[in-house]
Order: sequence, then C-alpha cells, then structure tokens
Amino acid sequence: MLRQKIWAACFVLMLGACASKVPDIKGVDGSEILPSFANFPDIPFPKEAYLDMENTKALGSGENWIGSVSFKAPYGAGRVFDFYISEMPKLRWTEIAIVRTKISHMTYARDARVVQILIEAKGDKDSHVTITAIPHQTSATTDL
Repeated sequence: MLRQKIWAACFVLMLGACASKVPDIKGVDGSEILPSFANFPDIPFPKEAYLDMENTKALGSGENWIGSVSFKAPYGAGRVFDFYISEMPKLRWTEIAIVRTKISHMTYARDARVVQILIEAKGDKDSHVTITAIPHQTSATTDL
C-alpha cells in the first residue's frame, strides 16, 4: 500500500513538472534568452536557434565561460552575420577582425576574453554557428 502511494506521488510530481512553464530568462540587455543558451548570457543568439549539444563543449557559465558553443539557426548565413555585427557591440564586445566568406569569421574582445564566431551556410535558409571563447590577458607592454 505504501509503495502504491509513493508511486502515485512520484507520478503527480512528474506531471506537475511537465506542466510548469519555463521561466523567461533575460539577457544582459533585457532580451529573452532561450533556456538552452542561459549559461551564455553575454552572447546574443538569434531567435529560434537551437543548441547543437553534440558539438558544444563549454566550461563555466555566466560571463566567465570558455569553450565552444555550437548551434543551428533557421536563417541564411548573411542574416546571421548581420545579426552579430549589430548585436555584439550592444553587449560591449569590441570588433577585432571580420572576414565575410563562405565560412565567415568574426573576432571580438571584451574584458578578459576573446570570442571567435564562425558562420557557415547550410543551404539558403539555414546556418551553423560556432562561438569559441578563450581567456585573454591584456598587457600594456611586453619586454622583448
């Protein structure tokens, strides 16, 4: 009898968890962040993008994560490229270098990190994006 009550309680809890609404998560600029991208609030992500878990390898969270985040977006590569040109400065990222080609490369710096964004077209309407963040030490001078 006790065993049936435990199973019933577990079942009710599971149903309750399925019915609960995922809370809205806001980025640094107040925009909504999808739950799968919540560990990376200092990077903008296009709406309707979805995380490529197989190719994502990141450590940490918040504004200190390092590694690579890979995702797919239902937009052409040109549109994703323009998105990052527009959105990265809003989150205080400074452009270092940009190359727009078949696989576009974008490099930005902020505080003690540098990110490289690779955007690859997957047909006319889809893109695959990889964002790699690494630590970066700034030094005023170096002795040779």
